[in-house]
Amino acid sequence: MDPPPLHVVFLPFMAQGHMIPITDMARLFARRGVKSTIITTPLNAPLFSGKIRRDAQLGLPIETHVIEFPCVEAGLPEGCENVSAIKSPDLLIPFFKAMAVFQRPVEDLLRNWRADCIVADVVFTWATETAGTLCIPRLFFNGTGSFVVSVLHALKVHETCNGLESDSEPFLVPGLPHEIRLIKTQLPPFVRGDQSDSGIRELREAMEESEVNCFGTVLNSFHELEPGYAEYYRKVMGRKAWLIGPLSLGNKDGTEEKAERGDVVTSIDERECLRWLDAREPNSVLYICFGSTSYISDSQPCEIAGALESFEELSFIWVVKKGESLPEGFEERTKGLVIRGWAPQVLILDHGAIGGFMTHCGWNSTLEAVAAGVPMVTWPLQAEQFLNEKLVTDVLKIGVGVGAQEWSRGERKIVVGREDIERAMTRVMVGEEAEELRGRTRKLQKMAVKANEEGGSSNSDLKSLLEELKSLKDKKL
Repeated sequence: MDPPPLHVVFLPFMAQGHMIPITDMARLFARRGVKSTIITTPLNAPLFSGKIRRDAQLGLPIETHVIEFPCVEAGLPEGCENVSAIKSPDLLIPFFKAMAVFQRPVEDLLRNWRADCIVADVVFTWATETAGTLCIPRLFFNGTGSFVVSVLHALKVHETCNGLESDSEPFLVPGLPHEIRLIKTQLPPFVRGDQSDSGIRELREAMEESEVNCFGTVLNSFHELEPGYAEYYRKVMGRKAWLIGPLSLGNKDGTEEKAERGDVVTSIDERECLRWLDAREPNSVLYICFGSTSYISDSQPCEIAGALESFEELSFIWVVKKGESLPEGFEERTKGLVIRGWAPQVLILDHGAIGGFMTHCGWNSTLEAVAAGVPMVTWPLQAEQFLNEKLVTDVLKIGVGVGAQEWSRGERKIVVGREDIERAMTRVMVGEEAEELRGRTRKLQKMAVKANEEGGSSNSDLKSLLEELKSLKDKKL
């Protein structure tokens, strides 16, 4: 009698940028015959249930398990089950801390299911302890690449921010494979030593301890994208890691797959979007999107609109969040498509008409651009985005920055001017430099595809990981 298949449980943090890659990972595991169960809450399950249901109907061993999230008991407003529901920055730390309420019910499920492994997001700091109690491996998922983790490690061990007299003077991050220069205002407060950010600093310390003691880390990246930093992570930091991305490449099977990525429905019919793109010349459209949780200042859309109007021959797709207003008559005066709400990003980026991507440099968006072979206009806003920008512009040389200088979680007072925006757009979209950027990005695109094929680096890392998990399971039988 054949032994039962591996059963891996996935626990994503309740934010689109975290749920999307972990869902993709669970589906990737299921395609390898691993029984994959995603644990989430009632209001988050519909964000990816369509894909899971279709995979299950095709015979893949994958399912979603819903557990209640006691928002009010955790000190949050009723229905606050996703970061997108947080209306005040003051609720962010309570939301992170509320993840502790999952420990008992998840531990009970893992025990009852006799699960063989848990893949838990970075914010579930208790997951390593729980896995240890149950004698199963916990895989750590951070939602970013090895470059960011390496830079943050170097900043910490070398105490680089200590003694810096100026917030705006560039400094060198020591001990890395490349010369990486930053300014203090581009770093998160917990890195700068901001005492007012003690809540995040404590959480970061708990995350680091949880990672150090876990079985290993799975990264949504591929070796060829950041080889020096993958080695830094493994050898200098001493972490066990498997690079199995880009996970977005698992959504290449059709229009519906790409359009549904990250939400139940998009804010525009995908066929309408494709018809609009089909009418454009190759590499002629700039796609503009700042992610699901990053916000620009109220006056910033006017500067972007001014830059787009100055660049008269440029076609564009601009994803505008609810509450963001554009200048009167802008849409009638320009050759663009404005999408209000959620856009089918992978579907758009994969279209041949897209020549550039203005992005906040979230890791999912960065990888999706690489996987589509699209160079970037980089505009980081918060979190690790300024570090991702350095990878894109200084290491990979597949993007041009607008000149953003300030990390901010709340209200953003510094506005990037239309001249700087237009300059970056022009460099990415037209001319010899744009062709060079596009050429380098397309080389990386081919590497990304090859990494996921038989014998490729990500494919091999995934095989190695699953073999190790099976070996651990066999020893327990």
